[in-house]
Amino acid sequence: MSASLNTAHATARASRRGITLVAAATGLAMLLAGCENMGARERGTAQGAGIGAVAGAAIGAMTGGKNTVKGAAIGAAAGAIAGNLWSKHMEEQRRAMEQATAGTGVDVVRTPDNQLKLNIPSDISFATGSAALKPELREVLQQFAQGLKENPGTLVRVVGHTDNVGSDTLNNKLSLERADTVRDFLEDRGVSRSRIEVAGRGEREPVASNDSAEGRAKNRRVEIFLREPEGGVGNVR
Repeated sequence: MSASLNTAHATARASRRGITLVAAATGLAMLLAGCENMGARERGTAQGAGIGAVAGAAIGAMTGGKNTVKGAAIGAAAGAIAGNLWSKHMEEQRRAMEQATAGTGVDVVRTPDNQLKLNIPSDISFATGSAALKPELREVLQQFAQGLKENPGTLVRVVGHTDNVGSDTLNNKLSLERADTVRDFLEDRGVSRSRIEVAGRGEREPVASNDSAEGRAKNRRVEIFLREPEGGVGNVR
């Protein structure tokens, strides 16, 4: 009976240590991810380490004892490497996109789910009611296509949007045609069509009020998302 009680007490202590370590690792990941003086690469490393530690500690806690600490350490190391490599590659592409679009009004941002997003304003993209590319956008897409050819593992998603002028049927069709036009342009310049997904959102996702001409202009836009395929950087044919 005494041996059984000792074993039960030891298991309970190990479980409590595992819960504490998981909580600490979670808090650390959140704290590091929010440090303003970190660059994208450093935040990716910190987030990867924290998430890896949480996962490793959780798995270790289920087996009890020293496995909790060991699991957290292994998970943190693996997560830090994965987060660093991902962020480094994406950060390089972000900087390249910023240089290629400098002075054009195109906004290049990193999304919370680690995609690169290019917001292309209407004044350089499409005229009202048209799916034909403006010359300014052609210049941007030309450089964009070159960057995609240099990074053959990157996948692309093009999303077209409209303002609220016209019917839903018309705007849904127009937004998709705009995305298709961008894909066709990139394909003509050597980017495989299989890498490019397109979607049309019509007027359903405005970023400004449609009550003013300025707001409607902001809503007539194209967004381009870049991401790595699942499993990391690779070649997509």
